[in-house]
Amino acid sequence: MTASRLQHIISSGIVLLVATIVTWISFTQEPADAFLFPRLIAIFFIALAVWNFIRAISGLAKVGEGLDMKSFTNIVPGLLVMGVYVFFAAKTLGFYLASTIAFLLIFTIYDPARLDDVKAWVKRAIVTFVFMSVIYGLFALLLKVQTPRGIWF
Repeated sequence: MTASRLQHIISSGIVLLVATIVTWISFTQEPADAFLFPRLIAIFFIALAVWNFIRAISGLAKVGEGLDMKSFTNIVPGLLVMGVYVFFAAKTLGFYLASTIAFLLIFTIYDPARLDDVKAWVKRAIVTFVFMSVIYGLFALLLKVQTPRGIWF
């Protein structure tokens, strides 16, 4: 077994574990109406995770060379922002405010434009506003689901 295939099996197993936990939580929590959208997503999430895990174990997945150290160090800042968002900010600040901050931070981290470029900041602000408007429209207006409330929203 090659290192890249083993890496694929381990990562797909972790994704399957997370999918199982998310599915279990979404089907066991109350009120049921608030978990309608997560239940729909969880069904697709776990189906794709099972399919990917089976492909990884059977060797059907065409994997690349795996994740090298340079690629891993490139994604670490985004993982840190998402970790703070998931485990702290969404519950503390509220879903929309925390999501706006996390999106803007990740966009800024991975945007190749210079940090002192005013046009880049305008672009980041507009894209963040449009993205969060779509998210608000999807969750609050279309799906009418309750999002985590925090200190401000």
